[in-house]
Amino acid sequence: MLTDLATALRAEEAVIADGATLDRVLDYWFGELGPSDWFGAGERLDEVIGDRFGRVLAAARRGCCAPWRSTPRGRLAEILVLDQFSRHIHRGTPDAFAADGMALALAQEAVAGGHDLKLTVTERKFLYLPFEHSESLSVHVQAMALFTALGDADALDWERRHLAVLERFGRYPHRNEVLGRVSTPEEQVYLEEPGAGF
Repeated sequence: MLTDLATALRAEEAVIADGATLDRVLDYWFGELGPSDWFGAGERLDEVIGDRFGRVLAAARRGCCAPWRSTPRGRLAEILVLDQFSRHIHRGTPDAFAADGMALALAQEAVAGGHDLKLTVTERKFLYLPFEHSESLSVHVQAMALFTALGDADALDWERRHLAVLERFGRYPHRNEVLGRVSTPEEQVYLEEPGAGF
C-alpha cells in the first residue's frame, strides 16, 4: 500500500516538474488574472487557485519544481507558486507564510545571477515580492534597491509602506494572530487603524 502511494506520488511529482505545469502557472497568473485579482482577497479566487494549483504548491514545497529554475521565467513560476499561490490557498493560516523562506532564497539567487533582468517589469515585481514579504530589515535594504531600480512608482511605494511598518514594529503585526504571536499594545492600536496591514 505504501509502495503504491509512493509510486503515485513520484509520478505526480514528475508531471508537475515538467514544462507544461510551469506554463500553466504563468499563463494563469499573467493571462487569466490581472491586477485586481493579484492584490485583492476573495474566497472564490482562493478556491480556484487551490483547486487548480494546490498539488503544485505541495510539490513545490518539497522541492519538486527545481527543474523549473533552469530559466528565469521558470524560476519566476516557482516563486509565484510559493509566494503568491500559498497566500491564496492557505489564507488565514500559518501555511500562507510557510514557503516564504524558500521563495526568498529563490528570488535572491535570481537577483544574484542577473536573471531578474531578463523578465518584464511586471514579472520582476512578482520576483521581488518575497523580499517585500520578509520581516528582515536587512532584506528590505535590498528590496528598496530593487524596487527603486525597477522604476515602478507604485511598487516602490508599497515597499516603502512595508518597510515603515517593519521599522516601527520589527515585524508585520497583521500576521500576529495567524502566527500565534501576541500583539504589543502599540501594535494593537496600529491594527485598529483603517487600512492597517497588507
